[in-house]
Amino acid sequence: MTAEESATGPGTASEPGTGREPEPGTAPEPLTVVAAVIVGAGRLMVVSKKAAPDVFCLPGGKPDPGESLTDTLVRELDEELGVVPQEPRFLAEVASVAALEGVPLRMTVFETRISGTPRPAAELAALRWVTGDEEDLTLAPAVRDHVLPLLRLGTAAP
Repeated sequence: MTAEESATGPGTASEPGTGREPEPGTAPEPLTVVAAVIVGAGRLMVVSKKAAPDVFCLPGGKPDPGESLTDTLVRELDEELGVVPQEPRFLAEVASVAALEGVPLRMTVFETRISGTPRPAAELAALRWVTGDEEDLTLAPAVRDHVLPLLRLGTAAP
């Protein structure tokens, strides 16, 4: 599951992860996800889903009930890419809009190195290493508007 995927999938009107309609006049609960910033050779790893192969986001996903944020990160990177995070470090808490679902998104972002060679698996369509300036690249709003600017301020700038 990528960092911006809900359990209900794109195009549904139900609250993420609940399968029920939101109450009239109320905002849906934010989609809560954990994501990884992985930088190699000055480039940021982004992934896309088979359901939307042209939209790239950070690898990661939703925590299972009772699962810690770092346990979620370890599980998701293993499921999606077959890699293990090494010394993950909290980078930011990002509030944005989920790219596919169009609902509020709360994304906890960790910067990490990885062991192993990443290969897209599960629901992933592609993996790219990007600077963020590519003309043929559509990034999820959370990555484009929040994560890339943070990285460019000096943490691990791609």
